[in-house]
Amino acid sequence: MKSTRQIAPEAMVRAIYRRLARSWGPQHWWPAETPFEVIVGAILGQNTSWTNVERALHSLRSADSLHIGAIRVLPIAQLEQLVRSSGYYRQKAQRLKSFVNFVDERYGGSLERMFATPTHQLRHQLLSLKGIGHETADAILLYAGNHEIFVVDAYARRILERHAAIDNSAKYDDVRDLVERALRRQIPGQPTATVLPAKLTVHQPSVMSAASRTPTAQVCNEMHGLLVQIGKHYCHKQEPDCEQCPLQSLLPDRV
Repeated sequence: MKSTRQIAPEAMVRAIYRRLARSWGPQHWWPAETPFEVIVGAILGQNTSWTNVERALHSLRSADSLHIGAIRVLPIAQLEQLVRSSGYYRQKAQRLKSFVNFVDERYGGSLERMFATPTHQLRHQLLSLKGIGHETADAILLYAGNHEIFVVDAYARRILERHAAIDNSAKYDDVRDLVERALRRQIPGQPTATVLPAKLTVHQPSVMSAASRTPTAQVCNEMHGLLVQIGKHYCHKQEPDCEQCPLQSLLPDRV
């Protein structure tokens, strides 16, 4: 029998996706009603938990300020208080303001025009904004704009490294390119399981999670959400629960 040690990186990525897609199906990412809500969530989600982001989003929504026009005119001190629960609230409030200024100056205030820009070009523009790094830019592109791009987070890195698809020196864009190559011709998975593990918390479908997108963008969307579930509940940084993990049989042989 062929050892998983010999599986090529792209084949391993595909095997992981197929296994999880069959087991659990879509995780309904991103839980939001509008593209702008996704963008705000991606910016506020830096260095904090999603629970804290949800509190800030609730505050913005309650103040009727979860749209680009409101952020444009909201006094910075008031915006800071609305996003306070997300941590680093002064920096994040300024990043929201900077993003809106960018959309106004480059795209006449239109997110639709912005997302019609080719992926590589728009990604370069987003990365030029202070406080927006690779993961945030790619989350905006994938989840708000439905571009065909994969979001590399700490969970993805940990899982792919433990399954010998990457090594610990791999750069962000090398990991992203690997996953995108591997998933390019995959089709969105259909779950065969009827009952999910009780520990999994799956988002309810939302306007954005159910948005129309290409098969490749949908697969990138699903793969990221599935890896987050594995990282949260099985592939812990310390003491991973490999025996219960659905990817256990794909681990390289132990020596």
